[in-house]
Amino acid sequence: MGAMKNISLMETHKIARFLVHQHRVLAGVEAAAEDFLGHHPEYGYRSRPGDSDLIVAIGSQRGFCGDFNKSLADAVFEHRRHSAAPPPRVVAVGRRLASNLSREPGIVATLDGPSVAEEVQPVLHRLMNSLAELQAEAGRDGPIAVTVFAHRDGEAGVASRPILPVPRTGSATPRFSSPPLLNLEAGTFFPQLANHYLWAQMHDVFYGSLMAENRRRLQHLEGATQRIQDKTARLQQKYNLLRQEEITEEIEVILLSNEALQTVRGAVH
Repeated sequence: MGAMKNISLMETHKIARFLVHQHRVLAGVEAAAEDFLGHHPEYGYRSRPGDSDLIVAIGSQRGFCGDFNKSLADAVFEHRRHSAAPPPRVVAVGRRLASNLSREPGIVATLDGPSVAEEVQPVLHRLMNSLAELQAEAGRDGPIAVTVFAHRDGEAGVASRPILPVPRTGSATPRFSSPPLLNLEAGTFFPQLANHYLWAQMHDVFYGSLMAENRRRLQHLEGATQRIQDKTARLQQKYNLLRQEEITEEIEVILLSNEALQTVRGAVH
């Protein structure tokens, strides 16, 4: 347990550095999207609020993190229960989460999740391939509506975030009076910008989820360690009391034996 706590602690320090840079990347892409769409609103994807064809639920690959996966599974169940028919399908990321969602009939894919920060990239590639396959199965011209359910560092509960279609960011009023200078045609530029935005969003989601998971694991292991220490102390106290009773009984036996011996000697003399 001590080794697991140390690993989780090291991961939180490492992911914290990743998150700082990832927030900056995401903010930069959002600013570029805001400037572009402020002058070219016709290229922005449209979707109705609450639309969701697919849920991507990001849980944990490993255990010892309390109710991390159960609360996420409950949020998915609740969302599907109150969704219009047909309810959105689910892609579960993380072996432990997939186990909690095993009774959910809407699962269309399960993927192994990252255990450390270095595994986020390959997991994200597999997820994007799965989304591309589901998009092809849908047979639509526009992107399917995808909502991510995941824990976020520093927030209580499970957060949901629409990632497809790429949402409009910021205000509809342009920040600058003239449109941005582009090296590509606007119709070619925006899909590539949307791809960068999606990639940055998903990195931010995965790193945030992994940070929350490791913090929850630290809390869970510290609580378990404290409970073990408390139980050990109670058992030691009980052992001491039992041992003290044994010693008292041994002393009483010795004293009684001594009295009996003295009585026998007195009778002989």
